[in-house]
Amino acid sequence: MRARRSLIDLDDLNRSEIEYLFNRTQQFEQKMPKRGLLADKPCVNMFFEQSTRTLASFTLAQQRLGADIITLDPTETGIVKGERVEDAAITLSAMGFCVMVVRHREAGFPRQLSMAFDGHVINAGDGTHAHPTQALLDLYTMREEFGELKSRKVAIVGDILHSRVAHSNIHGLKNLGAEIILVGPESFLPESYASGNVRIERDFDKILAEVDAIMLLRIQRERFAATPNLISDEEFIRGYRLDANRLTKLRDDAIVMHPGPYNRGMELVDEVLAHAGWRYANQVRHGVFMRMAVLDFLVNGQKKIA
Repeated sequence: MRARRSLIDLDDLNRSEIEYLFNRTQQFEQKMPKRGLLADKPCVNMFFEQSTRTLASFTLAQQRLGADIITLDPTETGIVKGERVEDAAITLSAMGFCVMVVRHREAGFPRQLSMAFDGHVINAGDGTHAHPTQALLDLYTMREEFGELKSRKVAIVGDILHSRVAHSNIHGLKNLGAEIILVGPESFLPESYASGNVRIERDFDKILAEVDAIMLLRIQRERFAATPNLISDEEFIRGYRLDANRLTKLRDDAIVMHPGPYNRGMELVDEVLAHAGWRYANQVRHGVFMRMAVLDFLVNGQKKIA
């Protein structure tokens, strides 16, 4: 069993802990902390899948907290040579690493590591399973906009079946009392996703005027191998792309989000990037401070926040 706390998905956090992370993030944004919160705490980043935002923001967050940082090239690790995951975790623990940030194409890989690693494992995305820090920064972005998320209507649109971001956001939105509307074709959104405060809609246009926030998702072509009956790009664009006409149907105070990378012309058009409610840059900016808050929380525990 793992000896120290890890963050594998948002169900590892209760509601008060999520609120604490929001408040700690806000505190860091208002005043940069001294570079000592992770002093003498070695962190290792292992990304077996490509990453721009997540790897860069974790590295910057670790630097700002004063950690010693090693980023391992996955092709040079013993795991690709046949070393067992558990043995790699034991090896890194013995070297003194305190935090391991890991991304992997296999769902469950970070949890396997966390069971053998004598430190804190942070899941930076595993297969189609989870991406907890992305969900936290998404939730924080909405909270900044609306104050609280209870009873707010949030639509997640597109390839939900393959999206670890969507899965973690659903956990978090449920926890915070939001109403969740999942929008997409059946091949990307099975009926089994419907439950309690999670509603499924096939008609994107039908929900535009009622939502407070829309989260668009990239079509994850790299994960399509086992997905039958996919719709064509043309059908997806016609039914689920946020275009100039659909923008006019949104409420004036509604916001539009995307975890990135976004594909212009597929899930959105250029007009979305100029829309007053477009919050992608806010999400990315918050990501550094939220990851600082997560690192500090796992390593140092909760602090009293004025």
